[in-house]
Amino acid sequence: LKVRVVRSSPPSSQFKATFQESYQVYKRYQMTIHKDPPDKPTINQVRLVPVSFEDPQFKSSFNQSATLFAKYQMSVHKDTPSDCGENEFTRFLCDSPLEAEHAPNGPECGYGSFHQQYWLDGKIIAVGVIDILPYCVSSVYLYYDPDFSFLSLGVYSALR
Repeated sequence: LKVRVVRSSPPSSQFKATFQESYQVYKRYQMTIHKDPPDKPTINQVRLVPVSFEDPQFKSSFNQSATLFAKYQMSVHKDTPSDCGENEFTRFLCDSPLEAEHAPNGPECGYGSFHQQYWLDGKIIAVGVIDILPYCVSSVYLYYDPDFSFLSLGVYSALR
């Protein structure tokens, strides 16, 4: 048995060279120990979308997100349809006091409020509402399609 300590952040050349192999071990572990399905969402199925009606991705996915929010609220929190309509969704998870800012030394996406959308087969199955700030990322809320609760998307989102 040989054990190596490999710097992951910033990624060292050893980390980059062994990434795929390490990922495959991780995936086998998750499937065997935690019974994760093989089609659990991957990083390629997650989109970070600025919360702005000016943003084309946000506008094009708004109805799907609002519908998913209502389904989640009614199933998980037993809200009535009038408690989770588009106006309530917008007020609760789209209207933000944060202004978008693109600092030269900040993240590529900038600072502000975002919807971290989890897509599977062309459909949004979860949305993490997050604020990206200069010294932290704040998880505001997560909602998901109850039909996919077996994927443990809340845990996945928190770890991500």
